[in-house]
Amino acid sequence: MTSSVSICSSALIQLGDKPISSFSDPSQRAQNCGILYPEMRDALLRAHPWNSATKRVVLAPLADAPAFDYPFQFQLPDDWLKTIQIGQLGCPLKYTTESNRVLAWVDALPLVYIFRNTIEQTWESSLIHVMTKAMKAALAYPVTQSAAMAQTCAAEFMNELKQAKAINGQDDDEETLGDFPLIAGRLSSYTRAPGR
Repeated sequence: MTSSVSICSSALIQLGDKPISSFSDPSQRAQNCGILYPEMRDALLRAHPWNSATKRVVLAPLADAPAFDYPFQFQLPDDWLKTIQIGQLGCPLKYTTESNRVLAWVDALPLVYIFRNTIEQTWESSLIHVMTKAMKAALAYPVTQSAAMAQTCAAEFMNELKQAKAINGQDDDEETLGDFPLIAGRLSSYTRAPGR
């Protein structure tokens, strides 16, 4: 059964390391996985409107109205990661977003959004594969101490992400690069580190 632990274990095995049984294992690799996995998962889910991480709801307004300009405000859901659509198709709404709230002129707010899907067994297979590659890239330097290996794994991940997005129905390279800075940021720090 697919889980966060099985995804991280697959990534570790691909790097020539041992799998883990849980994030609470006493090993350094388990601790690394426990730290890196949540931020990598959320960043990957935000990078594309994956079928298995998309929800649509109609939000009810909060009791308190905004101080001015808009008559209603709505709290974004606790599992919200990224907004895909506000209002129904063909009927755009005038709104603004402030502090995890949406301010609007309607008293019921249709919302389509990416949610934090933490049940990996409900993910499509392409998302599972690309998440494994994301963790492989994130763990490459901690496991191998090789900046070259980290760069190779990052390139492998970006290629896998592009293919997965195409399979899932959209392929937008600009969105990919703009919404997934974590690996690039880590690699730049590895390559700039003195003595490496």
